[in-house]
Amino acid sequence: MTDRDHGTLLSFEYPDERRARIVADALAPEVGELDESRSSATVSRDGSVVRVRVTATDLVALRAGITSWSRLVAVAEGVSRDR
Repeated sequence: MTDRDHGTLLSFEYPDERRARIVADALAPEVGELDESRSSATVSRDGSVVRVRVTATDLVALRAGITSWSRLVAVAEGVSRDR
């Protein structure tokens, strides 16, 4: 990391690849939209696992990023149950 010295990787495993795809697809439009000067995130999927990598310039921004992305994942999971 360069100017984003803090980061974490959140991993969410789902019962099947289809549900993971729905969650990842729901999160994808938010990448770049929620980025600030102090934090950013990426979303990836490997089979039934969705990963959200959050990086930040400081720990306060990292905590805020983790909270925001955790909430987005929860909403996406709710949507995926309805499909």
